[in-house]
Amino acid sequence: MLSRKRPWTVMGSIRHVCHSWAQASSCGHWLGSGDKPLALTPPAPSCRDPAGHLEPSWVTNLICSFIHSPKGFPKLKNDTFLRAARGEETEHTPVWCMRQAGRYLPEFRETRAAQDFFATCRSPKLCCELTLQPLRRFPLDAAIIFSDILVVPQALGMEVVMVPGKGPTFTEPLKEVEDLLKLRQKVDVTAELGYVFQAITLTRHSLEGRVPLIGFSGAPWTLMSYMIEGGGSTTMAKAKSWLYRHPEASHRLLRLLADVVTDYLVGQVAAGAQALQLFESHAGHLGPEQFQDFALPYIRDISQAVKSKLKEEALPLVPMIIFAKDAHYALRDLARAGYEVVGLDWTIRPQEARAQTGKDVTLQGNLDPCALYAPKEKIGELVKKMLEGFGTQRYIANLGHGLYPDMNPEHVGAFVEAVHAHSRHINKHS
Repeated sequence: MLSRKRPWTVMGSIRHVCHSWAQASSCGHWLGSGDKPLALTPPAPSCRDPAGHLEPSWVTNLICSFIHSPKGFPKLKNDTFLRAARGEETEHTPVWCMRQAGRYLPEFRETRAAQDFFATCRSPKLCCELTLQPLRRFPLDAAIIFSDILVVPQALGMEVVMVPGKGPTFTEPLKEVEDLLKLRQKVDVTAELGYVFQAITLTRHSLEGRVPLIGFSGAPWTLMSYMIEGGGSTTMAKAKSWLYRHPEASHRLLRLLADVVTDYLVGQVAAGAQALQLFESHAGHLGPEQFQDFALPYIRDISQAVKSKLKEEALPLVPMIIFAKDAHYALRDLARAGYEVVGLDWTIRPQEARAQTGKDVTLQGNLDPCALYAPKEKIGELVKKMLEGFGTQRYIANLGHGLYPDMNPEHVGAFVEAVHAHSRHINKHS
């Protein structure tokens, strides 16, 4: 029996077992957890020190996998977000914020200070902590796992680094059609993205049922544009040129991405995600015809394929959200693309969005993020007007995009509290 009085001996024993297992395994391993096996991925070379020993962080993640399995989660206490997503009646309008775990929070900056961005994304413990931070400050109705959409291109074999002052940068972006051969054509998402699944499972347990946990991915066109541009772009000219010059190759890449994203999202649900959001952040760079040809078909396919696989694997049929920024010209099609929720940016009026999407989907959004620079009283007025426009039912309050780094946390709190207060008042007097 391991002594409770000698923790370093305990850790050393566990580390020895983990090291022995890792040396013996070259293709991953299944560790039993009750009647549900838990998938663990073998350690990558980066998880070892110069002497070849496993780094403590990898050992910690393995131990967490023993302790936190994707089953036996705490009972959900606040299901307002999920009920709104499914079109059920709610006592108040649920609210969460895109990028709610972000640099506007001093505790976020402190946690991230000594860590590379993508190294943070690969740490389930840090992702869990960053996900929980805004929940400690604000009465939000949902959490969204801290991660990044560009982990998918990384899973395909591309190198992405975070350059200070520039943002995510691909060291070797796709330039010619032949470069597609450099990508992995079959991706084992458990092996390549298992750290995200571990973060979701750990966070789901750590939430203790307080609110639902949202998983997410970038949509194929948005991921493709990053992979070709090599980073952010104001025009997406390089990526869009592929659509005109290499339409067949573009479809091959988009299909590959759609297949990986599907498996990735299903894996997130298996790990404990209770809702999924697909970010088509670069939709606005496409015109209506290009969106119909190169974005919408894959958005539809992902929804259908995810739901089909969830059924096949007897996993929960969680609500799905599609957020296609600046694609207001496609709202009618998006409302019929198989998603329970359609996210909106701030460039469309609530009444117009309702008219285009109909009564069978929930809407999410769409306050201009810059409205949070206003005084708190003004934020309350804008929230009231937004709620009156959308109505309090079949609606999830959010911003039209993510929170900005220089925003005042107190104003974020004012936004959340105003949504709750005004929606309760409207419901009470309607």
